[in-house]
Amino acid sequence: MRFPLLCTHNPRMALITLNQASLAYGHHPLLDNTDFSLEEGERIGLIGRNGTGKSTLLKILNRTEALDSGTVQYQQGLRINYVAQEPIFDEHKTIFEVVSDGLSELLKCIEDYSNGSGDMDELFNRIDTLGGWGWEQKVEQSLEQLRLNGKLTIGTLSGGTLKRVALAQALVCTPQVLLLDEPTNHLDLESIDWLASLLTEFKGSAIVITHDRSFLDKVTTRIVELDRGRLRSYLGNYSQFRVNKEAQLAQESVINAKADKLLAQEEIWIRKGVEARRTRSVARIARLEELRAQRQSRREAVGKVKLNVDSGNRTGKIVSELENVSLSFGERCIVKDFSSIILRGDKIGLLGPNGAGKTTLLKLILGSLEPDAGTVKFGTQLQIAYFDQMRGALNLDDTLENFISPGSEWIEIGDQRQHVKSYLGDFLFSPARANSPVRSLSGGERNRLLLARLFARPANVLVLDEPTNDLDIETLELLEELLENYKGTVFLVSHDRAFLDNVVTSLIAYEGDSKWREYEGGIQDWLVQSRRTGKSSALTGVPKGQISANHLPSNNQLELSSAAASHAPSPPSTSGSTLKKKLSFKEQRELDSLPAQIEILELEQKEIAQLIEDGSIFTTDPKRASELLSKSTQIESDLLTLLERWEALSAKS
Repeated sequence: MRFPLLCTHNPRMALITLNQASLAYGHHPLLDNTDFSLEEGERIGLIGRNGTGKSTLLKILNRTEALDSGTVQYQQGLRINYVAQEPIFDEHKTIFEVVSDGLSELLKCIEDYSNGSGDMDELFNRIDTLGGWGWEQKVEQSLEQLRLNGKLTIGTLSGGTLKRVALAQALVCTPQVLLLDEPTNHLDLESIDWLASLLTEFKGSAIVITHDRSFLDKVTTRIVELDRGRLRSYLGNYSQFRVNKEAQLAQESVINAKADKLLAQEEIWIRKGVEARRTRSVARIARLEELRAQRQSRREAVGKVKLNVDSGNRTGKIVSELENVSLSFGERCIVKDFSSIILRGDKIGLLGPNGAGKTTLLKLILGSLEPDAGTVKFGTQLQIAYFDQMRGALNLDDTLENFISPGSEWIEIGDQRQHVKSYLGDFLFSPARANSPVRSLSGGERNRLLLARLFARPANVLVLDEPTNDLDIETLELLEELLENYKGTVFLVSHDRAFLDNVVTSLIAYEGDSKWREYEGGIQDWLVQSRRTGKSSALTGVPKGQISANHLPSNNQLELSSAAASHAPSPPSTSGSTLKKKLSFKEQRELDSLPAQIEILELEQKEIAQLIEDGSIFTTDPKRASELLSKSTQIESDLLTLLERWEALSAKS
């Protein structure tokens, strides 16, 4: 059955068409008799659970893997380039040589023509078709566009720079189609922003696999979800997809109501996951604001106690206290005169470009490194768990159940006891998979399993170093929920903007010249505050004099801050040394009225849901049903607008 909210547009010009495609590994179908087409000028975001076959689909479209049945049709002469998750190059080659490999067919034709090998007229025409004789200039232009030094060798490059080399190699032959598998992994915030601009200006078509929701919102014109072997299309970016997906899931759940008892736990979660995790609901925003307010009040209270109590008497409320801390490695200063008080329950994000020293600062805060100057004092009874250290701890021959709880069927978390199969279910592993070997899991599923073990161990401080890499969007939202409910302290290093905004209560941001500063709130709060102080270096690269081949300088470094700040409240005027934030009378009245408006829309949405709940309206009055679904979609869009306005005014006040 075709759902009314799914994308059903007529193709303008199909570059690639997938017909009745099927592919299975063992009894697990990755593609189940499904169809798909890529049109000219489209930028598609390919999403879906880990292990569903997204990367395999890209390889099929790239002609490097084959279907079990069905067909893939290509426009004649179509030029496709594929950039893998982890590009592999000869580490002894220079960047110029590797990028030139992207013109291998052209170079071979030029060589044959120069040697007089083959049909000279045919070779001449082929060379002309592939871009002519100025191939060195094409390579130099590609290097300039990607801001790469062609003389550097591959073995000296970071993961983020290798991604840019792979993109340069893919773009140098002017492809009509780009296939990108997790292109934002290993990139810092500025590089991710730069890549989004590159793709939006790209003249061809693109299919991108990524978990970065902000990136999807900026880049995509259509979302395609790989769900239980079928490909479903939704016009618009990721935010529009969420709205349409909720309505489609509601309709699908009605149709499948009689079969629900027969579905496995994971498939039930698939249908309920999105509607159960509306990340921008009033309750969720209010909860995060409350956490941030509580944190600020606790910090003030600790500050007052500190004035009256000897510095040696520290309570369990304090995790770490840093005063004028500095640290250098050789001639390079990483941290200069940094002070902060980290409290129990804080959820702190570290923000800065690759190479700025986020991991080093974390080690200072938690005592793994000693400062050159200043003092660090630690709280009592700290139990620290590191996510990055656990990534190498997988025993591939172990079962999921034994990996989580060796020798026992039960897990004790705090004062609660839970069966290991039930606990695995909380992390989206069905009971049937509890005895499967770890090696049967995809990369993203292994990360999810590591998170499950992390939360099963007693710890009051969590250090999560890039936990979002290789995780699907549904798992990201689950992790956000887990961290919101976690009672301990969290340190989070991530370049996923939406993830940081949904989790952290404060940010420690890099501001250039080895300086770090703490800000209350998330990314959007930081953008507003840093705009007022003229600080935005956490998105603008390492300081002058510290830029290496692994760092990406930019000509439009403040573009993100300016764009975000244009939607933020204007900075208030200053009077003497006092800076006040104040709503106008009109704004205050608007803020006061917003909760009632939101409540009215939510009640109307609930009434619509009740009308379509039993599904009979789709049979008795399909026109009315379609109108109700359209109305529900419009209400969701209006709610998002009101919520964003409420959040902006609340932040300003």
